[in-house]
Amino acid sequence: MDSDGPTFQNDIRPMFTQIDVDHMRDYGIDLSSRDDVEKHGEAIYQTVTGGTMPPPGTGERWTSEMCERFKRWRDGGCRP
Repeated sequence: MDSDGPTFQNDIRPMFTQIDVDHMRDYGIDLSSRDDVEKHGEAIYQTVTGGTMPPPGTGERWTSEMCERFKRWRDGGCRP
């Protein structure tokens, strides 16, 4: 991560597993798309900080550091 804050390509996209991407496509959200993640950012943030995503057995829960990185990315303008 550079001094200007997290970017989608380098810092945010890698936090979503392929299982996450495939699962959320069924709900009309493409987690591999910066635009979709920005559009649904508040809902994504609420679910990962609430510990309800990813579902049990489908991947690792986000750590507090990952949640904070996502928040910094959103607060910083959702850099590509």
